[in-house]
Amino acid sequence: MADAYILGIESSCDETAAAVVRSGEQVISNVVFSQIATHQPYGGIVPELASREHLRAIVPVVRQALAEAGQTYASIDALAVTQGPGLAGSLLVGVSFAKALAFAQDKPLVAVNHLEGHIHAVLLEERQKGSLAVQFPLMTLVVSGGHTHLYLAEQHGAAWKYQNIGHTRDDAAGEAFDKVAKLLALGYPGGPVIDRLAPHGNAEAVRFPPAQIKHRQRGDTSPVPARPHFDFSYSGIKTAVLRYVETHAMEASIERRRVALSSLASPSADAIRALCDRQTLDLLASFQRAMVEDLVSKTLAAAQEYGIATLFVSGGVAANHELRVTFEQRAAQEGLPVYFPSRPLSTDNAAMIAAAAYPKFLAGDFAAPELSAEASLTLA
Repeated sequence: MADAYILGIESSCDETAAAVVRSGEQVISNVVFSQIATHQPYGGIVPELASREHLRAIVPVVRQALAEAGQTYASIDALAVTQGPGLAGSLLVGVSFAKALAFAQDKPLVAVNHLEGHIHAVLLEERQKGSLAVQFPLMTLVVSGGHTHLYLAEQHGAAWKYQNIGHTRDDAAGEAFDKVAKLLALGYPGGPVIDRLAPHGNAEAVRFPPAQIKHRQRGDTSPVPARPHFDFSYSGIKTAVLRYVETHAMEASIERRRVALSSLASPSADAIRALCDRQTLDLLASFQRAMVEDLVSKTLAAAQEYGIATLFVSGGVAANHELRVTFEQRAAQEGLPVYFPSRPLSTDNAAMIAAAAYPKFLAGDFAAPELSAEASLTLA
C-alpha cells in the first residue's frame, strides 16, 4: 500500500508537540514546545498554566511540523491525537484542535493512548534503524513523571493488545524524582538534575529500605490474578528522604541553595552542583540508586515470571543514564534484549503518537465525532 503520512498531536501534560510520521516507521518532522520556563518558578506543573500555554502554542507548533515535513493540512492522510491519560485541560486543547482540523479537512482522526505512544516510540526508532528483531512475549516498562506501568504486549496483525501486570500504588517514579528535587531546592524538572548530580555522590552513603507493598485493601473483591502482579510504590522513599533531611539538619543549607538559585535565570547542572555539599550529593546518589534498583529488579523479576523474550523501557525516566546502564547490564546477564527510545523520544512527543496511530489507521479504527479527552484513560 502507498505511504501514509500521519500528523500527530500531543498535549497530555506540559509539552505542546506535533509531528509527521510516514507509515509508522519514519519521522519526517518532530516539533516540541516546552513549558519548563513557565512552570519552573513553581517547582512543578500548574495545570491551568499548562492549558493556557497549549492554547498559545498549538497552532504555530502544528504549522511548523507540517512545514518541516513539506506537508500541508490537505496533503496529510490522517491526524492522530492523544486522548489520555493526562491533565484534563491540556488534553482538551489537543483533542479539540485535532477534531476541528479533521472536520475542516475531511481527514480521518485516530485517538491514541499516551501510554501506547511511549511503547511505539521504541518500535518507531527500531524500524527506522532497520534492526527491529522483536521476539514475543514482549514486555514494556513505561516509566515517567505520571506513570510507572508494566505491560505485556501482543501483536495481532496490525493491531496491538496490552495486559497490565504492574503499576504504581501511589507516586510514579518520575514524580518521586521531581518531589525530591523540589524538597532539596534543586530546581525543576528534577529528574534530569538528579541524574546529572548523582554520579558525584556516594550511592552507598544512605540506605533506603525497599518499598513495602501492602496487600489489597479490605473490600476489594476483584479476582486474584492467576499470575502475580509486580507493583511499585514510591511515596515511602520520598518520605524517607524528608526524614533524612530533618534528622540531619539540612534545612538551612537547602534554604541557602533555594535563595541562590532564585537569582539565576537558567542555572546549569554545574552551577547547581557548586551549591550542593557532600551530604546532599551523597543523598541524591543513594536515592537514585534505590529508585533504579527497585525499577530494574521488579521489572526483571516480572520478565522471568512471564518468560519474556524482549523488553522495552520507555517514558521520560527512561532517559536516566544510571537506569539505562543498569538495565543493559542486568538484562544482558539474563540474556534478555532490552530496547530504549532515544532521549528525545523518551519524553513526551508527537512522533510516538503518530506512530502508534498507524496500525489503527490501517484497521480503519477512527475516532467518533463525539471523541473527548479522558484524563484517566487506561491501556488494555
